[in-house]
Amino acid sequence: MLPIDPTLNIAIKAARKAGDIIFRYHNQIKYLNIENKANNDFVSQVDKMAEDVIIEELKYAFPEHSILGEENGKISADENFLWIIDPLDGTTNYLHGFPQYAVSIALYEKLQASQAVVYDPFKQELFIASKGKGAYLNEKRLRVTNTNGFENTLIGTGFPFKSPQFLATYLDIFKDIHPQVAGIRRAGSAALDLAYLAAGRLDGFWEFKLNIWDIAAGSLLVKEAGGFIGDFLGTEKYLKNGNVVAGNESVYKAILKTIKPYT
Repeated sequence: MLPIDPTLNIAIKAARKAGDIIFRYHNQIKYLNIENKANNDFVSQVDKMAEDVIIEELKYAFPEHSILGEENGKISADENFLWIIDPLDGTTNYLHGFPQYAVSIALYEKLQASQAVVYDPFKQELFIASKGKGAYLNEKRLRVTNTNGFENTLIGTGFPFKSPQFLATYLDIFKDIHPQVAGIRRAGSAALDLAYLAAGRLDGFWEFKLNIWDIAAGSLLVKEAGGFIGDFLGTEKYLKNGNVVAGNESVYKAILKTIKPYT
């Protein structure tokens, strides 16, 4: 059995508990209370229940740690240890019965990602990573693909539906990348997109204006699987500005080169 860091084990336990809640209600969507936080940004009582159970688990095990959650905001304590959680990445998918959503939990120690969990409760796929110890899917070691440039690649992306002012730029980039690759997929969960990249199911990924909780865990999965991740200028500021490019080394560079004229 794969030896797992004790801290990561707590995050896995929390993710599975949240996943149980999410899966329990996946056939009862019409009975849920759904709110519109902003344009095209939904939250249901399942999001809130899932986040509450994650916070409960983390606070019981690590009462001194800080927590940043999508629904509850910041719970401040020791700033050297910050858990960043998205209880249900892909809420719109979930509310439509589209089975592409996940729980995302990451621990940052002194601003560096140290633990990551992305859990898909529908497919029961558990993606995990600890800094310096690799990334895994259900105990199988993950590696990014070794494709060279764009040829024959499958690229993930996300439309800037929360930031329509970037749509024209996004479409220009899309039109540049599209003819060079085998396919582009927009599945609706950035956490899973990055996990899939780590697992070799995608060769690259780019998206505008993501939230920190969308990418906090997935970014460590990518790195620990041998991939590269940065913002549109290739810097480490993607957690702050939400602009993300990721891939194996060759595809990562190819996406950055394509995006550069638009930055």
